[in-house]
Amino acid sequence: MGAQGNAVPVIIKRKKVIRGDGHHGGAWKVAYADFVTAMMAFFLLMWLLNATTEKQRKGIADYFTPTVPMARVSGGGEGIFGGNSVFSEEVLPRNGTGATNLRPTEENKARGESGVSETDRETGAEEEAFKVVEAALMGRGGESMVHDDHLKHILTRVTDEGLVVEVFDLEGAPLFQGATAQPTALLQELSAMLSRVFALVQNPLAIEGHVAARPLVLVDNPVWPLSVDRANVTRGLIEGQEFPVDRIRRVTGHADREPATQNPMSIRNNRLELVLLRTSR
Repeated sequence: MGAQGNAVPVIIKRKKVIRGDGHHGGAWKVAYADFVTAMMAFFLLMWLLNATTEKQRKGIADYFTPTVPMARVSGGGEGIFGGNSVFSEEVLPRNGTGATNLRPTEENKARGESGVSETDRETGAEEEAFKVVEAALMGRGGESMVHDDHLKHILTRVTDEGLVVEVFDLEGAPLFQGATAQPTALLQELSAMLSRVFALVQNPLAIEGHVAARPLVLVDNPVWPLSVDRANVTRGLIEGQEFPVDRIRRVTGHADREPATQNPMSIRNNRLELVLLRTSR
């Protein structure tokens, strides 16, 4: 007992060990979540811009524009009403596409149930007419009216001016004899065929002549009169097939100023462009 009384008391120290740098909170998680949300919204916006039409985007923009008291269109839909309300009495005068009983003028009158103007209808009808002519020339809708040997001389394209039918020279198969305006049998046959095809529509016709550039620059360059003469000869060949004279609006020559290839002296630049002009513009 005496020995125990003199013993040194044992002191136990408990030390709390903290591993690492401690907890800094979840602020980084919030920032990361904001970043992911922003990226998702960005890709969603990109998808919407790619998946919607110009009219739909305009409707969406007007909906979220606080400074516009009345949207130009009531929605971005492409349904039966074209994005407009069924109450055309109120909508059409406000969105600028027409009017009903609010004293409409000839230029600002209602366009009917479909909302399509007369000009739009005419443009659509002309596009269909051009497709008919292209199908007859290229055989896209069935049998072609052009012989296979002649088909390789023809190229068509639709432009703002109208349907352009390009007829051009090939190696060993020119449209004119040498550097003259004397037509070959090939051009005579092509002119007869084109006259029959152009009779499928009523559009006016323009004839343009183009020639290849000369290797030497001459003081009196013959490419200008030659291109005009070739276009005029083609006019005569087409009119000779009982083609209505009043449908031909112009005959022009462009010399070598508008080459079809990078090489201005290529034989491919010797060509005629017959344009079925639009009447809806």
